[in-house]
Amino acid sequence: MTSLVDIDHIVIAGMAVEAPGGVETLSQYWSALAESKDLTGPFPRDRDWPIDQLLSLSDLEGWGRVCDSGGFLDGATEFDPAFFGISPREAVAMDPQQRVILRVAWRALENAGIDPATLDGADVGCYMGVSVTEYGPPAAAVTEHSGYRATGTALGAAAGRISNCLGLVGPSISVDTACASSLSALHLAANAVRDGECEWALAGAVCVMGSPAAFFEFSKNNALSTDGHCRPYSEDASGTLWGEGAGVVVVESELRARQLGHRIYGRVLATRINHNGKGAAIAVPSADAQEQLIRKTVRAAGIAASDVAMIEGHGTGTAVGDPLELGALQRVYGTAGAPVLGSVKSNLGHSQAASGMLGLIKLLLSGFHGQIAPTRFADNPSRSVDWEGSGLRLAETLQDWEPVDGVRYGAVSSFGVAGTNAHTIVAMPVMEEARG
Repeated sequence: MTSLVDIDHIVIAGMAVEAPGGVETLSQYWSALAESKDLTGPFPRDRDWPIDQLLSLSDLEGWGRVCDSGGFLDGATEFDPAFFGISPREAVAMDPQQRVILRVAWRALENAGIDPATLDGADVGCYMGVSVTEYGPPAAAVTEHSGYRATGTALGAAAGRISNCLGLVGPSISVDTACASSLSALHLAANAVRDGECEWALAGAVCVMGSPAAFFEFSKNNALSTDGHCRPYSEDASGTLWGEGAGVVVVESELRARQLGHRIYGRVLATRINHNGKGAAIAVPSADAQEQLIRKTVRAAGIAASDVAMIEGHGTGTAVGDPLELGALQRVYGTAGAPVLGSVKSNLGHSQAASGMLGLIKLLLSGFHGQIAPTRFADNPSRSVDWEGSGLRLAETLQDWEPVDGVRYGAVSSFGVAGTNAHTIVAMPVMEEARG
């Protein structure tokens, strides 16, 4: 049987993050997670949002309460266009998602020990998850920004802007599978490197809300948290809470990473994607589809389900989604072992297209530090699962993570509102810890 160390795996050799609560570095992110911090806050007052209208939506018949709360990026309105060779007028017309993901990609490269300024002409792929969030005035109008709106509002420019700025000539693709966009981008990037489409790649995702549209939609659907907190897998959950964020990872072969002396945060053992198919409404999750996907990913990873000790779940805190997800996880992982489950949404809300990437980076940092970060609101778990008999455990406190034969195994799930499901299994070698 071939050993994991004998295979030239696809690995993650660098990463960077930007999250609510002023988080701009990996160390800040880990500290917030390890200390179980609440990174949410009130609505931003510098975006010209109709705050009064938002907070009074529940006065309308059939609409739910909107709390003055969410996971918002402190620096979403900040950008240095000259640093990236962009004119001030074009920068204003750019969706802030393009600005944020550009600077996070730069930091991810630096974290891997790569000088971003030396990549002009490099055969590097760029795969970025992103969704429409309604930034700026309509393009069908005469404004001082006309002429820049085509690229400024294009989803394709999230990846394209990075490739253009750095001079990358590999595939450049923006991915929109809603809340599954992050892991979909990683899936495409890993396959592209494995198949030789590019020498190595960047994979990531971003969410910056250009408008409060998501709050309006979920208020009408009565699916927003009624207390301003996202409580994944909790009996006290009352709905989701929207958030923002961005994360980028450097994806390359393990042989290349070791030859260049890059740190290896984790081996991407398997990534898989499927769809719920027909039957229920498009936005309704399918436990059967999730279970099939998870089983397929475990088989592709070539490990036993019992090896997976940490699961970073989707966990949106909704009455429909969480119980279905818990059932699927229990039937695959719970019957095989006793994995610890959590969701970073408890700290910063549901960052939509970026949620899976923020969860993946949480998993990688947990493996790097040899500790499983806690999930908030785990003290009163959902009664939809018999926890004593399920085999699953919620990560109530920061706890040590013991490796299996020198490796820690973890999994990440993301499920999109349009029916796409994504699951990833990662192996984190203990030998990389000392190189931090």
